[in-house]
This record gives sequence, C-alpha cells and structure tokens, in this order.
Amino acid sequence: MIKGRIFDIQKFSVHDGPGIRTIVFLKGCYLRCRWCCNPESQEYDIQTMEVNGKPKVIGRDVTVEEVMAEVVKDIPYYRRSGGGLTLSGGEALCQPDFAVALLKACKEYGINTAMESTAFSDYSVIERYLPWLDVYLMDIKHMDSGKHEEYTGRPNSLILENAEKIAARGTKEYGTRLIIRVPVIPEFNATKEEIKAIAEFSAGLKGVEELHLLPYHRLGQDKYTGLSREYGMAHVSPLSNDYMEELLRVVKETGLRCQIGG
Repeated sequence: MIKGRIFDIQKFSVHDGPGIRTIVFLKGCYLRCRWCCNPESQEYDIQTMEVNGKPKVIGRDVTVEEVMAEVVKDIPYYRRSGGGLTLSGGEALCQPDFAVALLKACKEYGINTAMESTAFSDYSVIERYLPWLDVYLMDIKHMDSGKHEEYTGRPNSLILENAEKIAARGTKEYGTRLIIRVPVIPEFNATKEEIKAIAEFSAGLKGVEELHLLPYHRLGQDKYTGLSREYGMAHVSPLSNDYMEELLRVVKETGLRCQIGG
C-alpha cells in the first residue's frame, strides 16, 4: 500500500529495456535538462498542463497495489518477449520507497525490471534498487562537468562516481546489467570528440558492454507551451541519420556494442 506519484503508465512499449514493456513514469527529477521531452515530469507537484487546447491534470498518487494491477495484466506478453516493467520519469530515484516496493512486487511475479535513470543520488539510495533491478539504463550526458551543469543544472561528478560503483558492485553483487545511454544533443555533446570521451569512459566500466545513442528530437516541445514555459532548444535541428551512423562507428571503435535508439 506504499504510495507514489506518477504521471503516466505506458503499455506495450518496445523501447527502454528488452521485450514488450510497461513503463511507469514517476514525478520529480533532480536535473533540468534543456532538451527534456517530459517537462511535466520535472516537478514533483501535481500540475495542470494544456493539452490540445484543454487543461489536463498531470500527476496522481497511486499505491504499489494499484500499479501492479495494471502491470500484471500483460504478464503473457512479458514472458513471450522477455519484457517487463521499466521505471522512468522524471527520476525514479526521487521516490525510493515507492519505486523499490514496485520493483520488489514485480520480482514476486517473476517480472523483468528495468529503470531509466540519471544516477544523480547518493549511492546508498541507488543500492536499495539494485537487488530488484535486472537492467539499469543509465544516462551519461557529458564528461565535462562545467558543460554538464550549464545544460542540466547539475555537475556530473556524482553521476560518474555512481556509474563506477554500479558497474563494479551492481553486476557482481546483484546481477544488475548496466547499459549506458547518451542523449545526443546538438550544441551540447554531439561532436565525435565528446561522444568518444563518453564511450571511452563507459568502456572502462566493469561489466559494461553496451551503449545506446539517443538522437535529439522535438517531440516534447508542445508540452512547454502547455506548461507556459519557454523551450530553450527551439532553434536546434535534429541530427541527420548519416551523422548518427558516424557517431555509432566512433563508439564501436572503443569495443562497445552500440545502437541508435533505446
């Protein structure tokens, strides 16, 4: 009966982890990335956002039991595809009691678990998740802390430290598979040199074999208007498929498996 605050449950997703998945989007985030495609996730507070010209309440309080009632409906699909539940947001580390309880409930049903996360938190919080987490989809956005803080509002030192700890301990002690994901953002980290630096760091993490490049898109731009916020990336155009393929080759040169998209 532990409660948490979510803003969406998306079913039959084939992204954000293996197989067919149910994604639970939690409210609240520690970062303020300029390109965020879910700005309604950033604030923990329940908000009103204009959607298609009508006000819509964003955020609701639910129990683990209520969420699981939806998750278990698709167990046959998870079992056939190797799928399961993915926690997203926002940042699931902002609500550890609820998120960990939800992961535990999934494991009681034998459901595969994954989490999209920035890893911006004390490692003691992250470690609560690992015994119940099969796949950790962790963002590493930049190796330069100053530039990271300029575009996300936070430095990167804690994130990089946690990446090393999750890689060293998570796989060995809990069997959690760590996959690095990089949102590729023009003007921020989209040069070959910047992507190479992230890939080389990732390749040096124990047990990490895979990196995903997530191309920049504008799919969340209308949400900023709906929240009466300015979208600071409106002048930025998505990268071409050919250039993304070039970045893919840069990553593969480090020995990591790599794909475009998550």
